Amino acid sequence: MSIFIRPSQLSVVVPVRNEQDNVASLIGEIDSALGGLIEHEIVYVDDGSTDETFIRLKSLQAEYPQLRIIRHRTSCGQSTAVRTGVIASRFDWVATLDGDGQNNPADIPKLLEALENGVELVGGNRRASRRDTWIKRMSSVIANGVRSRMLNDDTPDTGCGLKLFNRKAFLDLPYFDHMHRFLPALIKRRGGKIVSVPVSHRNREHGKSNYGTIDRLLVGIVDLFGVAWLQRRAKIPNILED
Repeated sequence: MSIFIRPSQLSVVVPVRNEQDNVASLIGEIDSALGGLIEHEIVYVDDGSTDETFIRLKSLQAEYPQLRIIRHRTSCGQSTAVRTGVIASRFDWVATLDGDGQNNPADIPKLLEALENGVELVGGNRRASRRDTWIKRMSSVIANGVRSRMLNDDTPDTGCGLKLFNRKAFLDLPYFDHMHRFLPALIKRRGGKIVSVPVSHRNREHGKSNYGTIDRLLVGIVDLFGVAWLQRRAKIPNILED
């Protein structure tokens, strides 16, 4: 059995839209969590913000030289913003987290510790510490339950923005809007192993969510059947070695 070597470099991708009051504190937390632990870059993808998000990000680059900024002219949605950041990432392993500050960057080292042979994705699990409105919590419980039964994706909380995955594996996945909610199922479809780690979840301090709960639920139903269709047609070859 080969010895697994944990990554020594990490790209942190953060998709944001109209999060001007959250960028400075979150970047500081990411740097504090990873500084001295691992070589890292912070890739912010401004998904068509109409406030001062981009201006404030630019002002932070002097303080954080590892901060890179990519800007969408118009909003393309969270999945596309994540993919833009992953494509631009320089390192083989990528961590993602939401730009609203509800994911705690201090949990990223926990995800790194969970890596082992065969693991291509480590997902955060917020179920014990979820800090959201009752309707978001209820819709999440329903969505996770239905998804888990249909896709058998070994993941209790696929909606958590805090994830760690192999860049090459991610870019090998079929791309579609809202795919970020089905990453565990898509990774499993290609033969990769998935691990879930309990993580903390915090109240949003500034701004409001840019993604409606009902919109996510309705679109998710359609996508769920699409991913199930992909799963049924997956073929994982067993390679013979000489």
